[in-house]
Amino acid sequence: MSNSQTEWWAPVERGDQAAELFGGDPAARQQPSESRRTRQRGKAKAERERKRRRRRSFSVLVVALVLVAGAVYVVSELMGGLFQGSGQEQAIEDYPGPGVGSTEVTIASGDSGAVIGQKLVDAKVVASVKAFNKAWALEPNAGSIQPGTYKLRMELPAASAIAALLDPASRASFRITIPEGLNAEQIYTKINEKLPNVSVDQLRAAAADPAAIGLPAEAGGKVEGWLFPTTYDLPPDATAASVLQMMVAKMVAELDERAVPVEQRQELLTKASIVEREGKLPDDRAKVARGIQNRLDRQMRLQVDATTSYGLGVVRAPTPAENNDPNNAYSTYVRIGLPPGPIASPGEVSIDAVLHPADGPWIFWVTVNPETGETLFTDDFAEHQANIAQLNAWLEEHGSE
Repeated sequence: MSNSQTEWWAPVERGDQAAELFGGDPAARQQPSESRRTRQRGKAKAERERKRRRRRSFSVLVVALVLVAGAVYVVSELMGGLFQGSGQEQAIEDYPGPGVGSTEVTIASGDSGAVIGQKLVDAKVVASVKAFNKAWALEPNAGSIQPGTYKLRMELPAASAIAALLDPASRASFRITIPEGLNAEQIYTKINEKLPNVSVDQLRAAAADPAAIGLPAEAGGKVEGWLFPTTYDLPPDATAASVLQMMVAKMVAELDERAVPVEQRQELLTKASIVEREGKLPDDRAKVARGIQNRLDRQMRLQVDATTSYGLGVVRAPTPAENNDPNNAYSTYVRIGLPPGPIASPGEVSIDAVLHPADGPWIFWVTVNPETGETLFTDDFAEHQANIAQLNAWLEEHGSE
């Protein structure tokens, strides 16, 4: 065997040895690694871009939702009342009752159901106009609610509120009571006290226009005695003429109910007005009526102080000289028969007393106790003088007249 060997690989330079050992050019082996890093950087960039686009889209969506919500709120605030009513109505349609506290509500002449409903809502009497309208539709008498001021509980069921408006007991203001026995001037003062906007002068002017107040022709143009004394519910827009017209109409209705002939009405009211002033107790008035008629039948002077006082325009007892003044047309001391007309407004009891006087011979009567109204009747002059002495003793004891 030869000592010389032939090497099977070619000699290379030292610098190439590593390349030969690992099978090729190092530059060639590094190129795929660079390409992967580039692709990874591209993917990362693309992912970041997608995230940025998502964030922009979400921000735009949030802004859009905020704008839409704001628009909806504005439209709801501006238009919601037209379709859904007030916030109170949305919260509660009708109160359950039974109500709390109290308030006053004025219903004017001509107010519709819708107007009344809104007034009650504003006063917190009912919860909603919708509930009131429903209750109104179910109440057949709702249309007969009268003008006036009503005292009502708050937070009522709508049906209860309507029932209260139909109840006369709920009327708070513009209710006036005219007592029996007042003359026209006294009645004017009473009306003015309740209705300050209606003056006494306006009432006098209205009374001077018989046609405006419906005064019957048999009254002779004078309202005295034709203003029926009772309690009236006056509308808030009442005028002097409308109030007097109401009172005259009531008197006419009372006379119609009793079938008093037209030609006898003025005389009946004149007698009844004297009975009203002379009879202190209801049970005595039929006796006074009989005493008046007995005197008229005998052509005796009535000799009633109240007629003289009316002619004088005073409410005190007249003096003997005033009673005997021939210039006073209402003095029944100097004239036989009835005075020219009524001296006050008689009530039902006095009217009925004249229509149905008691049976008796009495021609004298005197109230012996002004505090209790005790009145003594007789047909004997001496007894009458004793009764007058009894009155004078009472007056002296009590120091009044």
